[in-house]
Amino acid sequence: MNADAIIIGAGACGLMCAVQAGYLGKKVIVLEKNEKPGSKILISGGGRCNYTNQFASAEQFISANPHFIKSAFTQWTVDDTIGFFETYGIAGKEKTLGQLFPDDKNAKDVVQVFTSICEDFGQEIRCSADVKDIEILPEGFKVSYEKNGKTVVLTAEKLVIATGGLPIPKMGATDFALRFARKHDLKIIETAPALVPLTITGKDEEWFAQLSGNSVFCEVSNDEISFEENILFTHWGLSGPAILQISSFWRRGETINLNLLPHQNMVALLDEERKTNGKTLLSTLLNRMYTKKFTDALGKFLPLSKPVAALTKAEIDLIEQTIHHFKVKPAGDKGYDKAEVMRGGIDTNEISSKTLECKKIPNLFFGGECLDVTGWLGGYNFQWAWASGFVIAKNL
Repeated sequence: MNADAIIIGAGACGLMCAVQAGYLGKKVIVLEKNEKPGSKILISGGGRCNYTNQFASAEQFISANPHFIKSAFTQWTVDDTIGFFETYGIAGKEKTLGQLFPDDKNAKDVVQVFTSICEDFGQEIRCSADVKDIEILPEGFKVSYEKNGKTVVLTAEKLVIATGGLPIPKMGATDFALRFARKHDLKIIETAPALVPLTITGKDEEWFAQLSGNSVFCEVSNDEISFEENILFTHWGLSGPAILQISSFWRRGETINLNLLPHQNMVALLDEERKTNGKTLLSTLLNRMYTKKFTDALGKFLPLSKPVAALTKAEIDLIEQTIHHFKVKPAGDKGYDKAEVMRGGIDTNEISSKTLECKKIPNLFFGGECLDVTGWLGGYNFQWAWASGFVIAKNL
């Protein structure tokens, strides 16, 4: 045997697994298809890396089995993540909504933590290693990979598949884990892009496109959930944190609701203005809340040039509906190229929640994004990656 375990994938889960295995005195070899480890870590948060969230719990994850991650999150907590990085000189600084970023460091420093520890423990990270075949042996696994045109064969008693999901193919994302799972009759929960911008086509396309670059603080909701953060208008539709969040819960054909003024009551504002200065134009009032460009665009629906005192009840109802219940029916999403994560994946019923070992194939472990565990935007998916890497390492 070449090692105690082979880890396929040097992303967040695979790297944490290698490090934690090193602490426990286990020898692993990590195989990474890309030229360097941690490719997705390096681009996360615009290179700043939102590495966890102070509020992370099972509540912020989508899965066919919402209880699945509770065991992992008990074994490796947010405090464990914070303490781990602080030990290696990365202190967390909260940006908003519990999101922790390295205070005076960045994503490169996060990856450096893992590569340095691996080096200290003698854990090998072999990059540009394209795994071509996995053979299940009576005593373990035989993994064949190609590097520089040559085929290399490794054997180990245990195997970890932490190859991530389908988003950002240009960063080397593949369906490797899903293909392997299907080949061995493991159930897959239907996959789709998540945390992804939404597109608008048809008669509304031009209206959204003219607002490209405008950002508005909103409550975005559907029948299932709501999020309060900024939305960003683009030349092809909608993006921004609140849209990315709702996208994980949106299904094609559904309508989403935008409350364009979540912390104020538009009717009350009109009443107040009517009492103080009824001659104020509706456009003037709306310009206090929005950019002029956005207010002007609302002129497609609203009587902007009318003084507030002259508004009829029907017009006030229209204003209230437009501001607090703006309906959008996206045509689709921007796909895996622009998605931050994948929804769905290998069915968690195929995996032990306590050890992350595959129930049908002993000594095989799955972790990270390839499983049917999808977190909200804001560091939650990293927390799952670290936790799953730790749990697997304990059981190698």
